Amino acid sequence: MRGFLLTLLGILILLAVVAIAAFAWLTRTPEPAPPPEAVSGEYRVEAAGLNWRVRESGPAHGPALVLMHGFSHSLEGFEGWAGALSDSYRVIRLDLPGHGVTGPHPDGAYSNEDTTAQVAELLDALELDRFVIGGNSLGGLVAWRYAADNPERIAGLVLISPGGYSINNVGDEPVEVPLPIQMYLRLAPDAGVRMATETLYGDPSRLSDARVEEIAQMMRQPGIGEALIARLNQFTLPDPEPVLATINAPALILWGAEDRMIPVSHGERFAAIMPNARLITYEGAGHVAMEEIPDDTAADVRAFLEGLEW
Repeated sequence: MRGFLLTLLGILILLAVVAIAAFAWLTRTPEPAPPPEAVSGEYRVEAAGLNWRVRESGPAHGPALVLMHGFSHSLEGFEGWAGALSDSYRVIRLDLPGHGVTGPHPDGAYSNEDTTAQVAELLDALELDRFVIGGNSLGGLVAWRYAADNPERIAGLVLISPGGYSINNVGDEPVEVPLPIQMYLRLAPDAGVRMATETLYGDPSRLSDARVEEIAQMMRQPGIGEALIARLNQFTLPDPEPVLATINAPALILWGAEDRMIPVSHGERFAAIMPNARLITYEGAGHVAMEEIPDDTAADVRAFLEGLEW
């Protein structure tokens, strides 16, 4: 009996050691990925305590369209639109604080209010007077909040599945980030990035290996994993309607009908409460319609931009 108990104790100790080792491995800080090489039209801007990565294309003095990506992504998400619209428009993309090559905020300030104020300082530094602002998911949330705060500067809004209404039990207070999500954000494993990104597409066959590698590389930039976790720990979604109802600028709202991240019913609520908004939905597309079907969505954006009073 004594031998059995000693064997059992040995097994339990071994399992405990394995569990501790696995936990230590899964919560380790991985080696950061090298930044991508800067491409034509890319530059850095000092503003709000950050060295922002900005990329633009199109005529330098043309009507400006500012675009912001969603959570854990980067400015590369709008390259399809840039290619389609840069013949007529100055298309400006940026990495948000705590994302991509812009990197973590030195003060760890990632609330929606903080991010909107930081973007405002960047746009001041870019000396933009009147422009269209837009974004996807988190970037869309920042875009409409900025528009509400700066109505005199906004010629129009382009929102792609924007954040706003409560999802995943997030409301007036942040929700604790589950350990598996924290581990995913810290490590950004290839298989995990692929699986997470496939859920953003209505048709995962449209997702390329190159895009998965691109997202993983951006998530593995120095300090980004911890910054993403910090953002979630500060992330709230209070009732947006008192603010949305004040935005009188023309707004184009685009939503993939197969969006599994934020349901298309939220798009209907946006369109109903915003005074001058139009909603377009796309069958078969998901949460990142500007990536998944860039030509179709860009054509609708062009028609919208052409009808604005700049």
